[in-house]
Amino acid sequence: MSTETQPDGPGVLIPPRSRTEQRNPRTADIDIVPTEQVLRLLNAEDATVAGEVAKALPVLAVVVDKVVECVRAGGQVHYFGAGTSGRMAVLDAAEVVPTFGLDQGVFIAHHAGGDRALGTAVEDAEDDVSLGENDARSVSAADVAIGITASGRTPYVAGALTTARLAGAVTVLVSSNPIAPLAGLADHVVVVDTGPEAIAGSTRLKAATAQKLVLNALSTAAMVRLGRTFSNLMVSLSGTNDKLRGRQLTILTEATGADEAVCRDQLARCAGDLRLAMLCLLSGMEPEAAAKALADADGSIRGALADEVPPDPGGPAPGQR
Repeated sequence: MSTETQPDGPGVLIPPRSRTEQRNPRTADIDIVPTEQVLRLLNAEDATVAGEVAKALPVLAVVVDKVVECVRAGGQVHYFGAGTSGRMAVLDAAEVVPTFGLDQGVFIAHHAGGDRALGTAVEDAEDDVSLGENDARSVSAADVAIGITASGRTPYVAGALTTARLAGAVTVLVSSNPIAPLAGLADHVVVVDTGPEAIAGSTRLKAATAQKLVLNALSTAAMVRLGRTFSNLMVSLSGTNDKLRGRQLTILTEATGADEAVCRDQLARCAGDLRLAMLCLLSGMEPEAAAKALADADGSIRGALADEVPPDPGGPAPGQR
């Protein structure tokens, strides 16, 4: 694919088209086939996305480790995106809080056009470099700044990454364009080459699916590395409603083998702190000692258990104190 600009009328140059904006020969007849076939064509394109994400995992792993370092040191992770990319960012930053008990303000999503753009398209916001610069003014050298743009050339993201880089932050670009023009602004470039969309240029399709997978994987893997799971259980889950409190109880019984009554009592003693209750039941420690052990292990139950002095063999069994 040529990297030269192409004429668009007298004296006007436009940048080369990203592969996401090219026509897809596999769906050329999508408007004349039966409805089920329309869905099968869309589904066939969607099925290619996970394989492309897999190719980007080595780079994504490096980014995850940078995010873990950042969060452990008290830094913030900033997402920057416009349109669908921004909405994917907002979704991931919002969901990491209740899923992993993370404090508000650790993962922050900046969406071109602000809250109004979440439900209503504000198309010109993505072209505003200064808007991206302004949104990134809160980024510091302790942070990670992640720009998300299917085409890899969104001006809003360019402004944000430029400002973040000047601040000394680790910068990351997530794109579906192998020759993303903004790659030079990023320390790490995560490319998921999803190719031409089923509907030419509609990056709310495969490119957005790739972004969802990448951001979900990034935040989830970071939380795993930060000890906010035990095995594959959401042990940092906040019990903010009846459903989640019930899930806490289920997780506690599965992880410890204790009966529901014991688990319910331990959760109450630990003021609803699932990690603390689990460590108490698994180790036999009292809540105060377990809280210190968790803090010493950076919140990791496995780390706290590994550091624990074995209990007196003649004493009560874990969960029975």
